[in-house]
Amino acid sequence: MKAAVVTTPGNISIESIPDPTPGSGEVVVEVAACGVCGTDLHIFDGEFAPRFPIVPGHEFAGVVVALGADVSFITEGDRVAVDPSLPCHACRYCRQGRSNLCDNWAAIGVTADGGAAQYAVAPQGNCVRIPEAARLEDFALVEPLACAISGMDALPRRPSEHYLIYGAGTMGVLIAGMARTSGAASVTVVEPRAERRLGVESLTGADLAVASSDEADRRDWDTVIDCTGVAAAIEDGLSRVAKGGTYLQFGVPHTGTRVEIDPHRVYQHEITIAGSMSVRNSFERAVDLLSHGALDPRRIITAEFALEEYRSALEAVRSGQGLKTQVIATGTPPRSID
Repeated sequence: MKAAVVTTPGNISIESIPDPTPGSGEVVVEVAACGVCGTDLHIFDGEFAPRFPIVPGHEFAGVVVALGADVSFITEGDRVAVDPSLPCHACRYCRQGRSNLCDNWAAIGVTADGGAAQYAVAPQGNCVRIPEAARLEDFALVEPLACAISGMDALPRRPSEHYLIYGAGTMGVLIAGMARTSGAASVTVVEPRAERRLGVESLTGADLAVASSDEADRRDWDTVIDCTGVAAAIEDGLSRVAKGGTYLQFGVPHTGTRVEIDPHRVYQHEITIAGSMSVRNSFERAVDLLSHGALDPRRIITAEFALEEYRSALEAVRSGQGLKTQVIATGTPPRSID
């Protein structure tokens, strides 16, 4: 099969590699589409992946084309979105139901070969069926949507709170939309790129999209969420949390990122600082939301590249172009989606 392979940090090639063979309890999925995100940039840069070479791609959907032994509830021909999580199910955190914090954390497309290929292997329990009438490629959005749900789960989500969200990329847009529908009194999005600010309000229901928090009509917010991982945004966000409010670190900073905080203010104003990493008991809920029209995938997926153009897809994500970028393994030429 054809696959994008990160051979060493900073180097990627399109290679012909053996078709995957499913083990016991596993299936082979013919990949319809695979999303590209900031985590893939971290892998390409050598930060996350524990081994090379690696086939990236942890956001994908497709059709089941082969079954391993002992597969009981997935059949050939099933259309599925694939949860990339590979917890050990044995450590303390898995037993507590916090498998995203697994001591032996692993994931398809991060520690095991993923969906930036024509075919990928997944445990049958990671596959969630999607509606027959749905556009299959749209359901590669399930993984980022599931992450957004996990992020919202980490918040108090009290009605009538005022939200400040940093970043209008894919995750910022998803989080802003969910905040709007979760009873927020107001939602303000900070995005320095003018092209990304355009349409944010109509896409998410946000009240305001600004280049800087200084341009907003408030000075502090009940809930502040960083979806950028950028140190300057994180520091600014921590300074904008209202008394008794919550700050959520949702964006993925580079390893080693450091920021300054005012611990006396955290104490005096009883500020809660929380984090949210990956998917936690939210994947099937994301399939349900997408299946029932909670968002319009055609407005989120703004570019598709052929698998052969995977490096160009990475470059598009790094430059901040559009929202969600996907690669298509069928050889579709690169194109933007109007």
